[in-house]
Amino acid sequence: MALKFEEEILIPTARVAVLIGKKGVTRKSIERKGKVKLKISTTGAVHISGNDALDVMIARNVVEAVGRGFNPVIAEKLFKEEYGYELLSLYDFGAREKYDFKRMRGIVIGEDGSVRKNLQHQTKTEIAVFGKTIAIIGPAEGIQKARHAIEMLLTGAKHGTAYRFLEKSHGRQ
Repeated sequence: MALKFEEEILIPTARVAVLIGKKGVTRKSIERKGKVKLKISTTGAVHISGNDALDVMIARNVVEAVGRGFNPVIAEKLFKEEYGYELLSLYDFGAREKYDFKRMRGIVIGEDGSVRKNLQHQTKTEIAVFGKTIAIIGPAEGIQKARHAIEMLLTGAKHGTAYRFLEKSHGRQ
């Protein structure tokens, strides 16, 4: 008899409908691609079970990515071996008050999303800014560069400095 691996994760209730999808399409897709079963509560509790620990862990990351603001199609890229996921908490950069979170999100998003688009383009990653977190999906090297550039911005570096870092690191691939 195969062992059953289980994981429980909580996502924002505002993201539950996105995780389920129209007529359950997103949930079924994650279950099929991840070889897992999902039980999704309206409170945001998601129970993930499967026969392989790695499958459960990857599906957990996909569910968490959807919970952190990613479009499910982008989150499902995590089923590909070359893609990774990283989550940064704005608390780690000194955010405590509502204003801090809003200001920090604004620094990373930029006017009309220009900063986020530039970071995504230069690092070949996808970046979601949601609530008190910033999440990154992409190839390992891209995630590392994006994280470093975001950390630079959140610790006070000017946007130009972060862009120059990315341009210089572009040559070192």
